[in-house]
Amino acid sequence: MARGRLRIYLGAAPGVGKTYAMLSEAHRRIERGTDCVVAFVEHHHRPRTEVMLHGLEQVPRRELTYRGSVFTEMDVDAVLARRPQVALVDELPHTNIPGSRNAKRWQDVEELLAAGIDVISTVNIQHLESLGDVVESITGVRQQETVPDEVVRRADQIELVDMSPQALRRRMAHGNIYQPDKVDAALSNYFRPGNLTALRELALLWVADRVDEYLNEYRREHRVSAIWGSRERIVVGLTGGPEGRTLIRRAARLAEKGAGGEVLAVYISRSDGLTSASPKELADQRTLVEDLGGTFHHVVGDDIPAALLDFARGVNATQIVLGVSRRRSWQYVFGPGVGATVARESGPDLDVHLITHDEAGKGRGLPVARGARLGRSRVIWGWAVGVLGPALLTWLLTSTTPDVGLANDMLLFLTLTVAAALLGGLFPALASAVVGSLLLNWYFTPPVHTLTIADPKNIVAIAIFVGVAVSVASVVDLAARRTHQAARLRAESEILSFLAGNVLRGETTLEALLERVRETFGMESVALLERTGETAPWTCAGSVGPRPAEIPEDADVDVPVGDHMALSLRGRVLPAADRRVLAAFAAQAAVVLDRQRLQSEAGRAKELAEGNRIRTALLAAVSHDLRTPLAGIKAAVTSLRSDDVEWSAQDRAELLQAIEEGADRLDHLVGNLLDMSRLQTGTVVPIIRETDLDEVVPMALGGVPENSVELDIPESLPMVYVDRGLLERAVANVVENAVKYSPPGQRVLVSASALADRVEVRVVDRGPGVPDEAKDRIFEPFQRYGDAPRGVGVGLGLAVARGFAEAVGGALAAEDTPGGGLTMVLAVPTAPDRLPVAMT
Repeated sequence: MARGRLRIYLGAAPGVGKTYAMLSEAHRRIERGTDCVVAFVEHHHRPRTEVMLHGLEQVPRRELTYRGSVFTEMDVDAVLARRPQVALVDELPHTNIPGSRNAKRWQDVEELLAAGIDVISTVNIQHLESLGDVVESITGVRQQETVPDEVVRRADQIELVDMSPQALRRRMAHGNIYQPDKVDAALSNYFRPGNLTALRELALLWVADRVDEYLNEYRREHRVSAIWGSRERIVVGLTGGPEGRTLIRRAARLAEKGAGGEVLAVYISRSDGLTSASPKELADQRTLVEDLGGTFHHVVGDDIPAALLDFARGVNATQIVLGVSRRRSWQYVFGPGVGATVARESGPDLDVHLITHDEAGKGRGLPVARGARLGRSRVIWGWAVGVLGPALLTWLLTSTTPDVGLANDMLLFLTLTVAAALLGGLFPALASAVVGSLLLNWYFTPPVHTLTIADPKNIVAIAIFVGVAVSVASVVDLAARRTHQAARLRAESEILSFLAGNVLRGETTLEALLERVRETFGMESVALLERTGETAPWTCAGSVGPRPAEIPEDADVDVPVGDHMALSLRGRVLPAADRRVLAAFAAQAAVVLDRQRLQSEAGRAKELAEGNRIRTALLAAVSHDLRTPLAGIKAAVTSLRSDDVEWSAQDRAELLQAIEEGADRLDHLVGNLLDMSRLQTGTVVPIIRETDLDEVVPMALGGVPENSVELDIPESLPMVYVDRGLLERAVANVVENAVKYSPPGQRVLVSASALADRVEVRVVDRGPGVPDEAKDRIFEPFQRYGDAPRGVGVGLGLAVARGFAEAVGGALAAEDTPGGGLTMVLAVPTAPDRLPVAMT
């Protein structure tokens, strides 16, 4: 079964006449004998639209009840059963009522198309999914009902229903779109002239792009290679030189002269990655062409004219804009240049503009000599040996030494050529070979002092000398270049190995990695920039060095990482060879940033898991430990209120005492819970001041039985620097815990001593003690060690005590008591000006 065809009427705003046009098309098809039905059309009480429904068969709608109200939707099953040739389905992006066959109406339409039924539908431009953000920025209204762009693009026909903003507002004012009570609000809000103009432009551009797709598809299917100038597309060829800005502006002016003109700037680099273009200049030109409404493209190709022409024909361009060559006159001996080649091979369907500029004829600079890799001093020595050496050797052989023969003379000159190659590379060696051959011919080959050679054997000897000299020079230069490349590759491999190792082991932070980039390439500053979208502002994820770049265009070197991230460096422009390693650094910087964020998210997840664990433990504690004293209080109160029992004074006193003890226990438990909550949420704000320990520790013993604690607090102790209230609570919890686990009749010892810059408070009990592996676990919330009976607490006392100790700058730890038991050591800082005097 053939798939049905989809036709869409696209409008810029409600009321332009999409539904009216769809119904008119239905009447025309019915007149031609086509079986056409209305599957779903909403006339919104517009009289003219409602009239157009007369004479059209309408498939009954399906009724659905949702939240007490009855709604109607298209009955897909009924349409499929009716099986017309054409079905009219209005409002394609509509969201169906819950309980419908599909969530969206466009999904219903897909079923009709799959069944071979042609569908005619309507869409407003603001309902396209990709334009949601743009429409919201224009109108201030976020469209909740959207349709994927691909669904509309797949339509066999798209017809734009257009109307000027002024005409649409007049139609609105006449009451042809909304009810009279809504007209004023609509005209002053959504239907403002500026909004309608912007929406109309969006619709026109979207349809124009769709037309381009149809055209390109047709050209591909019919293998049309010639350029069809349906609209002006101007390609600007950039070299990375300063003249690029002039070319871009000239191309933009050319595009403005034709309706719908488009500018495409293209930079072509060689496949080996070597380029003389300035990355900063290219970044500035990219920004300029985008600001002017064009696009920037980067193409790789070794044959620049051919790559440029292929790109232009591939985008169906009509014009190419190039700058007049910057080469000097003598440089044309190497070829006609890119501009002349492109103009010659462009053909009659592609116009080429050569634009003059200030840089024309000033020269592009000679390529860097290969010997420059050997260092400036070595190159200078190589030229000295290659040019001055043969002259000095000639003077020595002609004036101070006897005749040694032509063969030996050639070997001596060849030695100088080899030395020049070893020192300065290829070009000094070639110069040495040329100078040496001329001097050999002039001074040592008969007849001397002339450039003629009498003996043919000497001609062969001179030729062999030149050939050997050039060969040796080439071999030596090649070896030097290979050595340089090997050294560079070894350095790159070491850098990349170090980088990969540290990143994989997770030992490198983002700042450390950026600092390594700055040191490796000798830059002033390095910044990793990111943004959330194409139009979103850049933000700095991390930077090192002074004055880091805030946007990629401000940097001397800009390496993109994906679509929304860039590594920006300031200091100098790097060569292409360095950018390869820099790209690896940039990729690893993105990995490090992602890892740090994942670690941060993992930390937050751990905190949430810990919070969940605490809440679970709290629920368990509340379900038992808090209910136990409540049950005792409830029982005592019930007994006291009982009318059928006559309680004695002693019984009544015991019951009241039970109520009081239960209330005290509840108060203690709730207090610990609140303290733990404050610690977990970070709301504990200590007030640090000088405090005398003698005033704090006795106050902390109010919650334990008398004669259960023995105090040993020397009066000579220095003042401590703590929050008095938090320290008191910490000591109280530790002492109460020690008394709880001490054997009957054994008093807990609380002693204090000064040690260096702190005072240690020791709480010693003779209880069962705690193994070493459990000493840290007893400070965790809701932990009880061993077989502690239920109802004696929720396991928060020591956790709160340690939290308060750390909040005042101290520490709480557990040690074994000699002879059995557990000793809690609470260390708090001494007041800065009250440090104990060292004993001599």
